Amino acid sequence: MKKYTDLEVWIKSRALVSQVYTLSKDFPAEEVYGLTSQIRRSAISIPSNIAEGCGRQTDKETIHFLYIARGSLYELETQLFLSKDLSYINNIALEEVLAQIQVSMKLLNGFINYYKSKS
Repeated sequence: MKKYTDLEVWIKSRALVSQVYTLSKDFPAEEVYGLTSQIRRSAISIPSNIAEGCGRQTDKETIHFLYIARGSLYELETQLFLSKDLSYINNIALEEVLAQIQVSMKLLNGFINYYKSKS
C-alpha cells in the first residue's frame, strides 16, 4: 500500500484546502469565528481524516474515517452555497470550488469502494 501522502485523493483534498483558504480570506471580519472558521475546519477535516484512516489497523476503521472525510466534503459544499447566498463569493468562484469538491468526492468514493471490496 502506498503512503497516504502519495495518494491522489489526499493530494487533491490538500489542494482544496488551499483553495478554500484563498476563497475565504476576504470574508467579512464578523465571520472570522463563524462561517470562515467553519468552512476552513470542514476543508481541513477532509485530508486529515483520510490520513487518520490510512493509519488505522483495520479496513473497517479506515472506512469509518473515509466516511467522515466524505461527510466533511458535503458539509463544505453546503457552507459554500451559504457563502454564495450571503454574497461572500460570486457564482464563478462557487463553480470553481464546487468542481474541485466533485473531483475530491469521486476520488474519495473510489477509495472507499476499494476498501469496501477488500473487506
